[in-house]
Amino acid sequence: MQIDPLLRALSEPTRLRIMRLLAHMELSVGELAQVLGQSQPRVSRHVRILCDAGLSERRKEGSWVFLRSAVSDTSQPEMGAAAARLLAIAERDDPEFATRCRTDRRHLATIREAREANAQAYFARHAPEWDTLRQLHGADEPVEAALIAALGDAPQGLGALLDIGTGTGRMAELLAPNAVHITALDRNPEMLQIARARLQALPAGKVDLVRGDFAELPFDSGTFDTVLFHQVLHFAPSPGPVLGEAARVTREGGRIAIVDLAAHEREDLRERHAHARLGFSDEQMAGLMTGAGFTPEPAIALPGDPLTVKIWTARRNASPAPSLPADTPASPPVENAQA
Repeated sequence: MQIDPLLRALSEPTRLRIMRLLAHMELSVGELAQVLGQSQPRVSRHVRILCDAGLSERRKEGSWVFLRSAVSDTSQPEMGAAAARLLAIAERDDPEFATRCRTDRRHLATIREAREANAQAYFARHAPEWDTLRQLHGADEPVEAALIAALGDAPQGLGALLDIGTGTGRMAELLAPNAVHITALDRNPEMLQIARARLQALPAGKVDLVRGDFAELPFDSGTFDTVLFHQVLHFAPSPGPVLGEAARVTREGGRIAIVDLAAHEREDLRERHAHARLGFSDEQMAGLMTGAGFTPEPAIALPGDPLTVKIWTARRNASPAPSLPADTPASPPVENAQA
């Protein structure tokens, strides 16, 4: 990173606004243009300057390109980290800049709400057939067997298990014999109704059904021994904070398991099935897990036709998980009910 291009990149107000937006979440050029009220070509020019200066970076996903901050943590070059700190201080101490940033974040909230509404509408429409739709990812049985094997080496079993995005409760039902207690969380009330019917045969008190958001988990820190994301993380526009929350509620030495698609180019899953991410590479997942406070373990691949499912596991470090950004959207009301 060089000082001249960095200072030139920071010399224009729109680029300062873009940097503050990217500090909160990844955005496409079109979404940035919507927030800023500017044309896409103009925003693209600003993005190119920020990328050339090393302040932001592009991530291509199929035909979409997402932008993210390249200076959001201390592992990045010190000049870039200093620039990010300066902008945070400016938002605190410069009233005019702070007002502009607040307005941008209000517009950003609209984009977040639209993304979430799209996903929730999809879930509501397809809740009764969710298990059938999962067959698009390949047969469930080999994946489930591999997951049980990957998690089966703990003498105490799964302990207190959090199933994030439980959907119809399929995984909660499958893992119940190896868990002391299961908390099955989902945002969608239709999904919880289906899960409740599916899990009602389990012993009383074995499962709690909780309505909540994976971006702001309604649990105390260090509550769970095992946390599971089964074909859920690809719905997260910003998976880093989601895994940060998972780390917060995982006990030291506890485990996380993420079952999801390997990186792919199936645009139809984004368009027809509300996937925010077209899978993950091993490198992406290792970075996300490490950044959240986990130590990754070797990944397991289950090739399909045409999509490959991966199982990523990791153990919770002793160090505290990073805190969530201040503007993380609030979760819906929490709704507890025993199955």
